[in-house]
Amino acid sequence: MSLLVNPSHPGEVLQELYLVPLGLSSLALARRIHVPRTRIERLVKGETAVSADTAMRLAKVFGTTPEYWMNLQRAWDLARVRETIDVSGIKPIAA
Repeated sequence: MSLLVNPSHPGEVLQELYLVPLGLSSLALARRIHVPRTRIERLVKGETAVSADTAMRLAKVFGTTPEYWMNLQRAWDLARVRETIDVSGIKPIAA
């Protein structure tokens, strides 16, 4: 299945592409970016979303952009909504 249809949760990306290869624990990352340990643990478990604040901090520590992290979250959110919301009965407004 395509990543556009079934994208990874941002926490999974964080774990698999950053924490594991760098040998960082959630606690070590949390300390480094000055956030509560539970914020990173919950993100990695897929229990919480990436906030703008977290995106800024992750971008700084990993040399990415906040948009990278927010786009991962946006893709995840939209994929979940597409699975649960039926918009077939909504008619477009004619211009």
